[in-house]
Amino acid sequence: MKKFLISFLLFITCGVLFAESVSFTASAPSAVAKFQQFRLVYSLNASGDNFEVGNINDFNVLMGPSVSTSYSTQIINGNVSSSKSMTFTYILQATKEGTFTIPASTVMCDGKKYYSNTVTIKVLPADEANNANRNNSSSGNSASNNSNSSSGGSNVTNLSGVSVFMRAIPSKVKIYEQEYTLLTYKLYVKGVNVAGFSSMKFPETKGFLSQEIQLPDDKQFELEHYKGSNYNVLTLKQLLLFPQQSGKITIPSGSFEVVLRVPNTSRSRRSIFDDFFDTYTEQKKTLKTDAITIDVKSLPSGKPSAYANAVGVFNMKSSISSTNVKANEAITIKVNITGNGNLKLVKNPIVNFPADFEVYDPKVTNNFDITKSGVKGTRTIEYLAIPRYAGSFTIPPIEFAYFDLNSNSYRTLRSDTYNIMVEKGSENDNSNVGVSGNITNKEALKMLGSDIHYINTKDHKLNAQNDFFYGSTAYCLWLIIPSLLVVALLVVYRKQLKANADVARTRNRKANKLAVKRLKIAEKHLKANEREKFYDETLKALWGYFANKFNIPIADLTKEKVEAELSQRNISEEKIAEVKDVLSTCEFARYSPTKSEGELQEVYQKTVELISSLEEDIKKN
Repeated sequence: MKKFLISFLLFITCGVLFAESVSFTASAPSAVAKFQQFRLVYSLNASGDNFEVGNINDFNVLMGPSVSTSYSTQIINGNVSSSKSMTFTYILQATKEGTFTIPASTVMCDGKKYYSNTVTIKVLPADEANNANRNNSSSGNSASNNSNSSSGGSNVTNLSGVSVFMRAIPSKVKIYEQEYTLLTYKLYVKGVNVAGFSSMKFPETKGFLSQEIQLPDDKQFELEHYKGSNYNVLTLKQLLLFPQQSGKITIPSGSFEVVLRVPNTSRSRRSIFDDFFDTYTEQKKTLKTDAITIDVKSLPSGKPSAYANAVGVFNMKSSISSTNVKANEAITIKVNITGNGNLKLVKNPIVNFPADFEVYDPKVTNNFDITKSGVKGTRTIEYLAIPRYAGSFTIPPIEFAYFDLNSNSYRTLRSDTYNIMVEKGSENDNSNVGVSGNITNKEALKMLGSDIHYINTKDHKLNAQNDFFYGSTAYCLWLIIPSLLVVALLVVYRKQLKANADVARTRNRKANKLAVKRLKIAEKHLKANEREKFYDETLKALWGYFANKFNIPIADLTKEKVEAELSQRNISEEKIAEVKDVLSTCEFARYSPTKSEGELQEVYQKTVELISSLEEDIKKN
């Protein structure tokens, strides 16, 4: 009985695995030209019958279905297995322009019906040259299909009917600051085969934050209609560009050296062996893209106070872990910002916790997808705070303001108001102890009425009556040394109070020291080849240095303010330009995949030298 059950289960399992392994798929070109013939192929990896094709009335059926069957046999460890596959092929012709979808086809396999995928085919206009040839053929005239040199780029002009060029195509040339444009680099080929590239030099995109879209490794040519002709087009690179300044920004020309495989036509006599040996010549051709100018408009005036440097279309949701807690228990507020826009540059919303809460740095989690339609995803910010004593508290609505590209206006999103009831903690908590003075969120509590202690019942060491401490050398030292220490501490304390009284002076004095600490962390990321962390720490070092040196909060610090402060301190224009250049390089390069390790080292060295030089100049002036 046990053997029967095991055999039955194996039979059922094999049947399920077989059923799941059956696949029935349809394939066809994604784009064809009008009047072009193409193949529509259905593949079945099993034996089937009663094949029924979907609606193909939008095309002329020149042949089909042509059915072919193939068999394969495998012998593994003495076990023989065989399989059968079938293909159903149609040869169709496109007769009208447009986008057409062929619905799913069906086939029967072991008594079960299987459905294929649908196929969408875009029919492009026919070549103008081919139309001319078609129209002239009735009168006996023939037209040559020469390369169209006006189609752009560098063409191969020594062969008839051959055209090769590159294009850099922006999706938009008029955008707002921080709004993205999609820049696509494409290779257009007609009448010749491409063996590859010997060099590709994409231009730098200064003035933009660049986000590269991940393209498949096995890039395929696709048919595209451009200026009256159909070309085989290969997409080489796609970038999302977010302008970081207003005005007209020019992206320079790129240079590409393509290797073409051209058939040999010099020999007048050909033999059957020519097809098996080298019958092609490789030619190198340098192609260039045109320079592109993007017109970047400034954002309108009247930015809301809660503006978070966000441009796009966004939504915000917030939640709180609990509104009823005990003192010294943590509260977490989670804010989710979702949408499409410059998510990597969005600032965190400000949560105004009560003054008596101990607040910690927020935790930020990013989940972004870089697509052709922009950077989409979610930015999650978790704020942690701990109430230190009992009472009723209110957290006002959290505000997130952004520039909405749908309405071309500013919008402000607000959360709910959170009313929090904090109860007393346990008897050992400071929340039950009396307090003196004004308590801030990070001040210690002072305990009162703690001068009564338990009677100590332990044995004590007693001294003899004639063993006098008073007047001894130890007695004198115990009097003198503490007095000297108190005097020294008072002197140091008064100096510290005087130094700390001037907050701006303290920040100014510590600016260089804090910047050096940040740069040491950046150097560690540099050695570990952690590019994004390296640029983050370098930027923090620069902005932190200027914030401390000029006594300006980092949130209010801009390149314009830095430039103004440096000018007031008689810093040269060349050095100010160098400061702006280093800041821009770090901001733009954080997410750019094109920087090498040598360039990172150059940025680091330049930043170190710049801060050191500025420190000396500011002290002199």
